[in-house]
Amino acid sequence: MFVKICGITRVSDAQVAAACGASAIGFIFWPKGKRWVEPDVARAIARSLPPFVTPVGVFVDETVERMNEIATFVGLGAIQLHGAEQPDIVDRLVRPVVKAVGRIDASRIGEWPARVTMLVDAPDPVNHGGTGARADWAGAARLAAVRRTILAGGIRPENVVEAVTTVRPFGIDVASGVEDAPGIKNPDRIRDLFDALRAVPRSDDSREARELRAR
Repeated sequence: MFVKICGITRVSDAQVAAACGASAIGFIFWPKGKRWVEPDVARAIARSLPPFVTPVGVFVDETVERMNEIATFVGLGAIQLHGAEQPDIVDRLVRPVVKAVGRIDASRIGEWPARVTMLVDAPDPVNHGGTGARADWAGAARLAAVRRTILAGGIRPENVVEAVTTVRPFGIDVASGVEDAPGIKNPDRIRDLFDALRAVPRSDDSREARELRAR
């Protein structure tokens, strides 16, 4: 299973995530975000990662030019969109795209190219994720049955097995569920998350990370 630890701001947290088996880590490049990180810092963290861990940049209604600039500078493997971006943006971005949705509208989701991975999070037009609120698992399960889907929103060590077995997503995205404070991860919580996931049959994470980068 693809597992992304999002909202990384420190090298030490990225290294713990990688050592535990994370497929990807996420950097928040939205200046209003509680886990916002400077591109220079993200670049240093990305360079510390082993090759099997994909750095993902999270953006909210940013310009194409700025997203491409940061993606190239930091060395991102994918771009995650958390705002009101439209499907025509995909062909103008230099990295594979993950599109976050809060409300699952099949017709709107269907407008996005099949190569775009969908991420289901709790609806939050103010903070754009990372609040610990639970997503719509039933809707996410329906989407995951027909499209590559990552589940986010309120996932933590205590409920990750239930989340994965209920939704059966391509992967999960975890931020606040393994934190002491926004952007400050708790190494024990990260380890607990992966320990819990051992109860779930898992596929080749490195292969799935490569597939995300290739889409």
